[in-house]
Amino acid sequence: MIPVQGLERQKVAVLGLGRSGLSAARALRAGDVQVLCWDDNPKARAVAEKEGFTVRSLKGAEDFEGIARLIVSPGIPHLYPAPNPVVAAALAASVPVDNDIGLFFQSFATLAWDKFDVAPRVIAVTGSNGKSTTSALIHHILEHVGRSAQLAGNIGRGVLDLDPAVDGDVVVLELSSYQTELARSLTPDIAVFTNLSPDHLDRHNGMGGYFAAKRRLFAEGGPDRAIIGVDEREGLFLAGQLAEAASDDRVIRISVTRKLTGPGWDVFARKGFLSEYRRGAQVASIDLRQVAGLPGDHNHQNACAAYAACRSLGLAPKVIEAAFHSFAGLPHRSQTIAQANGVRFVNDSKATNVDSAAKALAAFRNIRWICGGLEKDGGLDGLADASGGVRKAYVIGREAAAFAMQLTVDTEVCGTMETAVTRAVAEAEPGDVVLLAPAAASFDQYDSFERRGEDFTNQVKKAIGQG
Repeated sequence: MIPVQGLERQKVAVLGLGRSGLSAARALRAGDVQVLCWDDNPKARAVAEKEGFTVRSLKGAEDFEGIARLIVSPGIPHLYPAPNPVVAAALAASVPVDNDIGLFFQSFATLAWDKFDVAPRVIAVTGSNGKSTTSALIHHILEHVGRSAQLAGNIGRGVLDLDPAVDGDVVVLELSSYQTELARSLTPDIAVFTNLSPDHLDRHNGMGGYFAAKRRLFAEGGPDRAIIGVDEREGLFLAGQLAEAASDDRVIRISVTRKLTGPGWDVFARKGFLSEYRRGAQVASIDLRQVAGLPGDHNHQNACAAYAACRSLGLAPKVIEAAFHSFAGLPHRSQTIAQANGVRFVNDSKATNVDSAAKALAAFRNIRWICGGLEKDGGLDGLADASGGVRKAYVIGREAAAFAMQLTVDTEVCGTMETAVTRAVAEAEPGDVVLLAPAAASFDQYDSFERRGEDFTNQVKKAIGQG
């Protein structure tokens, strides 16, 4: 646990008592802070009370008298589409609003670091797609070389559940826009921006607000090194804002759409090869085509980002390349779950938006595509150019018929995962890939994308006789 520093003997309120909320409450208590908790869910309140926390409703500005800060869990809106009533009450009472990420950056460094030979480092990864894989890959590479490393944030443990740093420790944080937009302190040593595509637009009041939430990690964090995906205009703009000159190698630009050979520091992947250029000259190259855990251009972008982060820590290209080959990938992200009768079955349930689904489709050929779910804002037009490898789509979800009408490929309305898998298996031929890449949220039928991916896996195993 990371005890919170700087709020000793003060009173702090915590709103939302899920994983991050309870973790924040415990870390605050460990830092000699008086903690008040609230959650609209009675079961969550009961858990907090059982741990000895004071649970109290915080509905009006008068309830915040004497409270130094309100800590808000990521899923709770604080501005758009409308602030939660508790957040509104805190703001009306002039109480600062923060989250566990802000508390972490405020509290991670301690006086014990003065005795370390190598100061601990924090790598923070954000972006629309690829955050989890990039973060896990960086962590994997560090473990591969025997470096002390911890993984947390939107993946793995809550940030305040991390162990106190040891000499030379590296903390890798996956941070969502919900986390970066509210944290009052953001001070990573290395910050990574993978890409940007429409997502969570209601929460951020459009693309401008969404980009602004991501940008805070760099503009307010002031990292020593920024690794920026420049395949979208927002990333290109961000890189330009951060660099003092074209040759400023504090900014590492990454791409999977074009060759980058400027006067600075560039990492890009084309036709399956990752290349590192510095001052216009190539210094390293890695063949990614044989790396089983990183299939497709979208994973090659993740590889570029992770490579750049580890090179920033001084790791050698050959060491990073060796670690790539032992990376198994993450569950529900281009994960091969079975092969039978010449057919490959791939679970990419994490492809919850159009852009991530399009990238999954681009990674394979002869696709039996299982898609559908709770459609997000913006429609499905972005899938038209990516569906050339699709032989047929099998659509699930409560609104499967409406979803299917927007697709430009042969479709079959299936409704349930069981029906979709059964039909895809029945029609699949050797060389085909049965791919779950929903391009939609899961909440119309499942409580998470993980549950959806698990159902796909179970249905596949049953259908091919491995269940």
